[in-house]
Amino acid sequence: MPTLAEAPPPLAPPEPARPPRRRGRFTPYWLLLPGILWLIVFFALPLVYQASTSVQTGSLEQGYKVTWHFATYWHALAEYWPQFVRSVLYAAAATVLCLLLGYPLAYLIAFRAGRWRNLIMILVIAPFFTSFLIRTLAWKTILADNGPVVHALNTLHVLDVTGWLGWTAGDRVLATPLAVVCGLTYNFLPFMILPLYSSLERIDVRLHEAAGDLYARPWTTFRKVTFSLSMPGVVSGTLLTFIPAAGDYVNAELLGSTDTRMIGNVIQTQFLRVLDYPTAAALSFILMAAILAMVTIYIRRAGTEDLV
Repeated sequence: MPTLAEAPPPLAPPEPARPPRRRGRFTPYWLLLPGILWLIVFFALPLVYQASTSVQTGSLEQGYKVTWHFATYWHALAEYWPQFVRSVLYAAAATVLCLLLGYPLAYLIAFRAGRWRNLIMILVIAPFFTSFLIRTLAWKTILADNGPVVHALNTLHVLDVTGWLGWTAGDRVLATPLAVVCGLTYNFLPFMILPLYSSLERIDVRLHEAAGDLYARPWTTFRKVTFSLSMPGVVSGTLLTFIPAAGDYVNAELLGSTDTRMIGNVIQTQFLRVLDYPTAAALSFILMAAILAMVTIYIRRAGTEDLV
């Protein structure tokens, strides 16, 4: 009988190939360099300069010197705390109104607009085509004492309720907190709608059908599926609305009065009229720290960091 040939000895394992040398591995860092330099020159350096200004003492005639006078923060907060509280309340009210007005519109654009989607989106961003100042001045005409809006509110006795709440005075809306909140809501409403629409558009409509197959009612489907999945847009929209609204001064200056001044008006006055630069810088840092603390707490309580 023929014998089986002996098996050849096993071959030695081949040496692992060396990975090719990557070229241009520093290219992403070079691409980030212009943005980093931009942030350093136009954000970090002015921030450091304002921090040094807030601890200076002196006058414009004699000059200012860094004396590490931290008492300026305490004096600024003790004197202007009503404006801080008022700014937070006005910004919060405008943010809630923007959410109540913007969410249905964003939902309509994302799921029901159809061929009208592009037109509605253009109408949403149309206010950006004009100046922020012009848009705010237009509200002085809209809310004029003899205008149709005030007349309609008087007819419906809405001003009686807002007057009882302290948001209006008598039969007029201008120079009242309601006028300032209306201006803030109008000017920052697109910042709420766009993130909401971006978040809602990502939702798979088949999830709605699956919820219906599981006998979920429309309200349950909205609460458990739609609103939950749109939370990144809600968080982004509220932040983009609240943060600039809290530091705004144009609406309070043009639509309000001395009783509706926000902290932004105080900072502007201290910088440009009173020329008290340390107090103005201290107020700016207090506002920044307060907003940063509130935003941090809000993001943690919202339970999402996936912002759009």
